[in-house]
Amino acid sequence: MLKMLNKMKRLHKDKRGITGLETAIILIAFVVVASVFAYTVISAGMFSSQKGQEVIYAGLEEARSTIALKGDVIVKDTDSDGDLDEVVFTVVTVAEGEPMDFTEPTDTTPVDGLADTGSGNVTVISYADASNRYTDLAWTTTVLGKGDADALLESGEKFQITVDLQATGGVGIKTTFTIELKPARGNVLEIERTTPAAIDDVMILR
Repeated sequence: MLKMLNKMKRLHKDKRGITGLETAIILIAFVVVASVFAYTVISAGMFSSQKGQEVIYAGLEEARSTIALKGDVIVKDTDSDGDLDEVVFTVVTVAEGEPMDFTEPTDTTPVDGLADTGSGNVTVISYADASNRYTDLAWTTTVLGKGDADALLESGEKFQITVDLQATGGVGIKTTFTIELKPARGNVLEIERTTPAAIDDVMILR
C-alpha cells in the first residue's frame, strides 16, 4: 500500500505534461511572429514594387510629353527700327509623344505683349536676357502642313510659334536672350540666341 501511495505522489509531481504544453505554446508563438514578420516583408516588397512601377510609368509619360525645336529660329523687326519685335520657331512632339495643349493666350487688357491675367493658356513662354525677364509673353500658333483645327500639338503635326517681344521694348544688337517654352507636362524647351551687330527686318539666328 505504501509503495502504491509513493508511486501516486511521484505521478502527481511529474510535470512533463506541463513542460510539453509550454513548449507547444512557445513554438506556436514563434510561428505566429514569423508569419507576421513574413507578411510585413512581403507587403513592404509589394509596396516598393508598386511605387517603382509608378515612377517608371511617370517617367515614360514625362518623356513622351516632351517637345522639340524643328528647323530655324527666325527673328523679325516688324517696324524696321533696328530691334527685334518677334521670334518665330517651329515645334513638334518627340517619340510619338502625348498631345500638348497650345491654346493661345489672350492679350487685350491692355495690348502690351503679355498674356492677360486669367488667360486660358496652359503653355507659358517667357523671355530673359542679362537685364530683363518676362514670364508670360503673348504668342500665336500657326499649323504647318498636316494638322487639324484644335489647339493640341499631336504626333506628326508642326506648330509655328510667333512670340511677341513688345513687352521687352525690342531686343537690340549684340544681346544674348533666352526664350523658354514651358508646357503643362514635359521638359522646358530653351532657345538661346545672340543678336548680331546689325539687325535686318527678317533674320535667321543660329
